[in-house]
Amino acid sequence: MAQSYYDKLGVSKNASKDEIKKAYHKLALRYHPDKTGGDDKRFKEINEAYQILSDEKKRSEYDTYGRVFGEGQSASGQGFSQGFDFSGFDFSGGGEQSAWDLGDIFENFFSGRGQAGGGGARRRVKRGRDIFIDLEVSFEESIFGVERKVLISKTSACEKCDGKGAEPGTELKKCDICDGSGRVHETRKSFLGSFTTLKECSRCLGRGTIPSKKCSLCRGEGVRVKSEEILVRVPSGIESGEMIKIVGMGEAMANGVPGDLYCKVHVSRHPTLRRDGPHLNMDLDIKISDAILGIEREVKTLDGLIKIKIPAGVDYGEILRVRGKGVPNQRGGRGDLLIKILVRTPKRLSSKERKLVEDLRQEGF
Repeated sequence: MAQSYYDKLGVSKNASKDEIKKAYHKLALRYHPDKTGGDDKRFKEINEAYQILSDEKKRSEYDTYGRVFGEGQSASGQGFSQGFDFSGFDFSGGGEQSAWDLGDIFENFFSGRGQAGGGGARRRVKRGRDIFIDLEVSFEESIFGVERKVLISKTSACEKCDGKGAEPGTELKKCDICDGSGRVHETRKSFLGSFTTLKECSRCLGRGTIPSKKCSLCRGEGVRVKSEEILVRVPSGIESGEMIKIVGMGEAMANGVPGDLYCKVHVSRHPTLRRDGPHLNMDLDIKISDAILGIEREVKTLDGLIKIKIPAGVDYGEILRVRGKGVPNQRGGRGDLLIKILVRTPKRLSSKERKLVEDLRQEGF
């Protein structure tokens, strides 16, 4: 199994930001390539781990999904807005207590939707749901990478109106409910007073415009459920359980940004090969006579058949290394193929074979 980012920095999973920073500085100083005894590969691994674990969003995503291939917006939701703007509320002191929902009021307040409609107001960007799927690849595909097409039924932008909701060739007109602003004022009364907040217009869904003629395919929604073929690029060297993130390929949302697609990779077992980080391991059975005298054998690898020379006098469990036949790395090189020699002992011997073995014993073998 590959080391986690926490293992690479030598810290526990619940380490504080300060502990992570101290561990990084200590290891970076030790392995810096400009220093005597430095290790460029180790230094890059340490730096990569620190870049993820020192960022709260990236660390949270890594803890949830493991190593994620791809860039884009985090799968986690938006946090609380910083620097609240109280100008969108009217505390004019309505003493009458009527139907109110304090939870809704403070939900709008803390999510930033209770801000004023002036130039300083900020809208909360709506986001479609993320989609999670499983993807099975062969052992060879996980080593060299592969492109796979998957068919997913999901809410997508309407291809006829391009998400606008209007029939092609027709115009969009200003929404008469919100007067083109995309938001409307809503006043509620509570024991704290009258609260005026800004809400998304339910008619135009925050767009500010409505179609003069609705799209006949999506009926003016701008989105519709359909099957979509998506290309998934599986990078070389991926391990079972890792995630591939494809930005913008999740569920679409009217007047919002689409979610992301997460593919969890499952790697099938290989009949003879096993992965060990950048290297590939395999076992090779040989006869006792081959171990004593040496032999040349053909071995099936991911690159096809190769010939290896087994030296005379090889021991049981000895490892033969074939360089450059392992897992590809980001620098264009590859790990090695490690072949473990297993000497096969015969269970039954003919009288002639037994005699030969006894003669060998007499000679000191």
